[in-house]
Amino acid sequence: MQRTFLVAIAALLICCALAGCGRANSDSNSNQQPPAGQPTQSGSPTVSPSAISSPDNPSGTSGPDPSSATEDQLIREQIDSMTLEQKVGQLAIIGLEGTTMDESTKQFIQKYHVGGFILFKDNIASANQILKLLNQLKETNAKEPNAVPLWLSVDQEGGKVSRMPSEFKKTPSAQKIASKNDPDYTYAIGQSLGLELGALGFNMDFAPVLDINSNTDNPVIGDRSFGADSDSVILHGLEMMNGISSQGVASVVKHFPGHGDTSIDSHHSLPAVNKSLDELSRFELLPFQEAIRNDADAIMVGHLLMTKLDDEHPASISREVITGLLRERMGYDGVVMTDDMTMKGLTGGNDIGDAAVKAILAGGDVLLVCHEYNLQQKVLDTVKQRVEDGTISNARLDESVYRILRLKSKYQLRDEMIPSIDLEAVNAAISDSLDESGSNAKN
Repeated sequence: MQRTFLVAIAALLICCALAGCGRANSDSNSNQQPPAGQPTQSGSPTVSPSAISSPDNPSGTSGPDPSSATEDQLIREQIDSMTLEQKVGQLAIIGLEGTTMDESTKQFIQKYHVGGFILFKDNIASANQILKLLNQLKETNAKEPNAVPLWLSVDQEGGKVSRMPSEFKKTPSAQKIASKNDPDYTYAIGQSLGLELGALGFNMDFAPVLDINSNTDNPVIGDRSFGADSDSVILHGLEMMNGISSQGVASVVKHFPGHGDTSIDSHHSLPAVNKSLDELSRFELLPFQEAIRNDADAIMVGHLLMTKLDDEHPASISREVITGLLRERMGYDGVVMTDDMTMKGLTGGNDIGDAAVKAILAGGDVLLVCHEYNLQQKVLDTVKQRVEDGTISNARLDESVYRILRLKSKYQLRDEMIPSIDLEAVNAAISDSLDESGSNAKN
């Protein structure tokens, strides 16, 4: 019952949005070359990353597929048409200041061609203000030649990590969701999160948390986790991931390889995890391995010192962790992104420009730089310089751009305006997902 209701609400919201802007916006951008596979922003996922060939996986994992071959060709043609600045820009998702678009933010679109933006509480005042701000970002980006649509992202987990304004009904924490022991209920909550974000114009959610909350002294995970055991986190984490993505919003699972057994907050300092690969494989890595098996859109790597894997570099910039463990051992070929690079867990011991280069060389794709314009500029300028001097090869750059464009293509992103939001309909959908009879959510 709940799933049917949510789908109906989603269809209503999409129809309203398309009626208000689809044709006019399409005509105004008719001279621009869209990224590969780009229909509508509100579309649901249609292409699994594992089914498309890539630089690391030339034949894919699902056998020959003519439509995938066409998709692959279109993406590669798009990459060939991009300038160096446009390619480097795709590697960054950045934060902005205030509740309106300022000149600095405009420059990040026009000069740096950033791949997307992340909003925080300080950027959010009301539903209409969010709608206007995201529309401004999209409108500015769409005017650029050969523009690639923006990621418009937010941390919306529910519970204490909620960025939405007070007009929206609140959703519970992961811990409280899992306490009901009803995967259909969890899926329905994920659907409602995806629905409210999509209705505002967001297309990426940094959720769910797949950390196992095994350390009672943990200051940063706590009730953001679905539990203290791997089974609970796997069961509810994957339902949440799939519920979010079912509404056309990319889900980013976090914080690989696992922030649960730490007693230090990586926002302030660098936590150390003193576990062997065998120990990690039997516990912390299990939810991420299952997410990979279920075609996870993107995985965020935390600022964690995995002492038995790499005692020098935080996981977010470690080749041993990203390429050796996540890509080669665990078989992940999707988008890998860093946690916020302005966090002290990283910048406390690393120059942010150098760290950005190390993250790319380690096998990462997206650099999340949430605060301070000067740091964001330094990251983008340094990465560009290191491509120009050959430290980062063009092939390595194109590999990450490919993965990013492939995911944008999967979600059929467009920089289309959304004229209004039906708050009543969205809140009705959230209320429905919170209904105690969550057992019917997927029927």
